[in-house]
Amino acid sequence: MSIQLASLSIQAPQTAKPEILRRTANYHPCIWGDQFINYDSQDTMTQALRQEQVDQLKVVVRREVFRNTSSDFSHQMKLIDAMQRLGVAYHFETEIENALEHMQHTSVRDGDLYNVALGFRLLREHGYNVSSGIFNKFKDANGNFKEGLTSDLPGMLSFYEATHLRMHGEDILEDGLFFTTAHLEFSANDVNHALAAQITQALERPLRKHPERLYARSYMSIFPNDHKTLHHEAVALLKLAKLDFNLVQSLHKKELSEITRWWKELNFERELPFARNRIVELYFWIVGVFFEPQYSTARHFLTKGIAIISVLDDIYDAYGTFEELKIFTEAIQRWDVDCIDELPDYMKIFYRTLFNFCNEIEVAMVTQGTSYRVHYAKEVIKAQARLYFAEAQWLHENYIPSMDEYMQVSVRSVGNTLLSTISLVGMGDIVTKEAFEWLANDPKILRASNIIFRLMDDLVSSKFEKEREHISSSIDCYMKQHGVSEKETVVVFNKKVADSWKDINEEFLRPTDVPMPVLTRILNLTRVVDLLYKGEDEYTRVGKVMKDGVASLLIDPVPL
Repeated sequence: MSIQLASLSIQAPQTAKPEILRRTANYHPCIWGDQFINYDSQDTMTQALRQEQVDQLKVVVRREVFRNTSSDFSHQMKLIDAMQRLGVAYHFETEIENALEHMQHTSVRDGDLYNVALGFRLLREHGYNVSSGIFNKFKDANGNFKEGLTSDLPGMLSFYEATHLRMHGEDILEDGLFFTTAHLEFSANDVNHALAAQITQALERPLRKHPERLYARSYMSIFPNDHKTLHHEAVALLKLAKLDFNLVQSLHKKELSEITRWWKELNFERELPFARNRIVELYFWIVGVFFEPQYSTARHFLTKGIAIISVLDDIYDAYGTFEELKIFTEAIQRWDVDCIDELPDYMKIFYRTLFNFCNEIEVAMVTQGTSYRVHYAKEVIKAQARLYFAEAQWLHENYIPSMDEYMQVSVRSVGNTLLSTISLVGMGDIVTKEAFEWLANDPKILRASNIIFRLMDDLVSSKFEKEREHISSSIDCYMKQHGVSEKETVVVFNKKVADSWKDINEEFLRPTDVPMPVLTRILNLTRVVDLLYKGEDEYTRVGKVMKDGVASLLIDPVPL
């Protein structure tokens, strides 16, 4: 079912109208009040002292960890893994890359289950296509994993994490996931406290799916017991992680203060009260996409972008009438400020905000000599409006699309195409025009991310959405087309989500189509989805996961 916007017959709204009945969703209000508006900055001397401590510790860690890359790979792998888990690997990207480059030319087959699995995971995470066949040594003559492995819980946990880097056709890793999950679930309550916490956390969300900064915060309390064998390097590494976390958190608090003031000045809470007021939650979302200090501009643009698109979603999904949405969609396609006079008052407010946002990007990009990026931002916003309108037309016509029709529209409308594109706008010189063109062609990793987002969203949101007038979800479409139960549909969707993660893993193998930091934005967007849409929609109805996450990253510093 195609939507031809050019053929829409657009009429200016009539002056006298009967009262309009609207599909309001009754979203709960913001739960944070104004607590993030005022940034309580530390004095310049304190900040400078902390930065100096971080810089000194970076020198110490660099010297201790990378002083000799040719000996004791097991020890160095553990340290690199610890750097990644503690959230400080971004300070040592070149050194880690050199170490792994050297490691991939050596035999990662040697060693026990823990070390083989760790080496495999680290190399796969960084794009090296190490063979999953290295795990065959842990099988017996009957092709089963050796029973003796189950007594090695650190090894089992390491293998479990490695299986989440699996790709299509890697049956040994599928078997490994089943094998390790079953035994870790059984053993989670029978080990020392530190390992029990890790096992429980990993079973809920493995490293591959865990937002980096959130994991780093929780791992700091586990690390001292987890790495007693790392000796003096561990002391410096943990101290660096804590100081760096608090220093970067201070920057995040400052950014959030600026963003919340911008949001409050828009006055959407009064002017567009039907829309979700979730600016703090959205900034938390974007910190999951990139937390590093060098991406401050990118966070600024992407947070504003996702906030505006969230309101756009609510206009189409929860408030606008079909006739209003026709006019609105055409106005966005024309991208002409003169169109504003044709719109209802509430749409005028949004339309003006959308233009101001893109103008802000344009001013910044012209200064940096990358004005071409504005075109891609505008085009992806236009596309988003077209997709939302297609869904609105289904609702207007009481049309239940086939699963293929639904996936063609609603998988793309879920948002990660738009977010991935805008995430690149402020990232700096590592992003080229070719990267935007690559995204515009809907690469496999982006399709996989959108599928994960759409199916996980529908699995947790369909019941809430049925409480009001809403389009059919993917669950409804699949059940109708295939004549199966909701339970059977959930099984199919969970498998599709797992297969889409395999697609993401495959796209990271070298040589990649675009630089790794570009791929990482899509991976990180998908990680946030797994956090916020696993079991509940934590964005629409803010719950414990979101509240705890905001407190961990944006309120409470790490005790030193």
